[in-house]
Amino acid sequence: MPSRRTLLAAGAGVTATLAVGGSAHADERRPGELLARMTLEEKVGQVFVSRVYGHSATAPDQADVDANLGELGVRTAAELLARYRLGGIVYFGWAHNTRDPRQLADLSNGIQRASLQQPRGLPVLISTDQEHGAVCRVGRPATLFPGAMAIGAGGSRADARTLGRLAGRELRAMGVRQNYSPVADVNVNPANPVIGVRSFGADPAAVAALVAAEAEGYRAAGVAATAKHFPGHGDTAVDSHTGFPVITHSREEWETLDAAPFRAAIAAGVDSLMTAHILVPALDASGDPATLSRPIVTGILREKLGYDGVVVTDALDMAGVRTKYGDDRVPVLALKAGVDQLLNPPDLDVAWNAVLKAVRDGELTEQRLDVSVLRILRLKSRLGLFEEPYVGPAEVGRTVGAPEHLAAADRIAERTTTLLVNEGPLLPLSPRTHPRLLVVGADPASPTGTTGPPTGVLAAALTGLGFTATALPTGTAPSAETVAGAVTAAAGADAVVVATCNVTAADAQRTLVERLAATGRPVVAVAVRNPYDVALLPSVRACLAAYSWTDVELRAAARVIAGAVEPRGKLPVPVRRADDPTRVLYPIGHGLTY
Repeated sequence: MPSRRTLLAAGAGVTATLAVGGSAHADERRPGELLARMTLEEKVGQVFVSRVYGHSATAPDQADVDANLGELGVRTAAELLARYRLGGIVYFGWAHNTRDPRQLADLSNGIQRASLQQPRGLPVLISTDQEHGAVCRVGRPATLFPGAMAIGAGGSRADARTLGRLAGRELRAMGVRQNYSPVADVNVNPANPVIGVRSFGADPAAVAALVAAEAEGYRAAGVAATAKHFPGHGDTAVDSHTGFPVITHSREEWETLDAAPFRAAIAAGVDSLMTAHILVPALDASGDPATLSRPIVTGILREKLGYDGVVVTDALDMAGVRTKYGDDRVPVLALKAGVDQLLNPPDLDVAWNAVLKAVRDGELTEQRLDVSVLRILRLKSRLGLFEEPYVGPAEVGRTVGAPEHLAAADRIAERTTTLLVNEGPLLPLSPRTHPRLLVVGADPASPTGTTGPPTGVLAAALTGLGFTATALPTGTAPSAETVAGAVTAAAGADAVVVATCNVTAADAQRTLVERLAATGRPVVAVAVRNPYDVALLPSVRACLAAYSWTDVELRAAARVIAGAVEPRGKLPVPVRRADDPTRVLYPIGHGLTY
């Protein structure tokens, strides 16, 4: 690996730019001095964070070259940075950015090199969504921790802080310096299709404590955490990726239910906050989504809550922000509302030129743009990007998926598995009394890069604990033939473990569980996503909530089933009765033990 000085000297003017003002940590003048030397076009570029296809900044696969040409008008990340002078790049698995940790580090270095080689070149703030649990962009061999609702079930601020610190170290080693986590939404709506287990729970105070702790962990690792989705996306039945959610909370209800985690994040010094593409009439009656609302972003977040850090939009290609205005107006209105970073516009060229035109026409003043650019430069300075924009392969090898990180993830997971039902008690199972296990159920597709599928992971973990476990995937919508096959297979088992995923009243998963229970074989249900499944599974003798289907959570559930560890998780959300949703079946804090 070349030295930092060698790399920084790769392009004309780079060393001189980075030398302004001395050390980034020692001299707060540097961001202002850099700002004073920037052209208007460079300032516009700094507020954009874009996707780009490919595993390499300069030599992506041809399919990714074609995708870049089709969507961005350039061939590579290097060309994208040269054309638009972007302040940020966001990594996605579907953009083929994330093959393995060393490749990611090389991609990050290539992006930094391409940007720093430009006149007055600046380091890039590289970001991703590494929430853990249901949403991760970087999979194995990186360490994957339990998701937010699992951490909520564990209830440990120390575990949340450890997650942020260790996950942050791994991201930093791969060149990712801004993470769009933690989720600060309070999930009070069981029907929420977009947040759910991505939230720490339904108790605002508990969510606030864990949001602050995780943000502190990321900060300690030198990575910018991002609390999201302001002003609160927890009480919606609409996914803002595909629609325009309306939050009907009164101003008082917002203060009581939604505000606390964001206040806690701000008090913890969180580096960035992400806006939500939701309508909250009690906070702004204009009909604008929060992302474009000056009363919400400036009036509440900036002025009332006193936040002066970086505000980033949720992705601007989502339907929730595109229903009222065109793609040329959205970025301008977001900046006028008080936002700093414009994340992933659907058409970067349209968005970039719209902001440039708004400044030239006087709709958006250059002074307003300067405020956002200065916040972004200050964040880059605080993260040490002016001093150390590059990462080394040795650090990747030492840090990403380190044995001590994997062990910590397992320990944390063991404190999250929640035992909701245990009639008899059936659990723990013993290889002496129930040696043959059949593992059936849902195998939801996971974006996390875990080994999967869930039934296979559960069966392998149970086999490793002394059982003879056979996996028979039946899916999230098993046919009558599939159900019959599972019932036949159950005849040869001493007990059945069923993985369920978001069961509904008319769900074929429910039919599967009922038919298996009717065989007389003991049935253990493992809810691999929402814990609300238990309300629709009255026939099972035991039910566990794992909160996600990543390997670490499934292995922990297997150890609980076998009695290798005791269940310690407590419900972080209430589970309501299926026949009467006004009544609570299991309250917050419910959780059995052995």
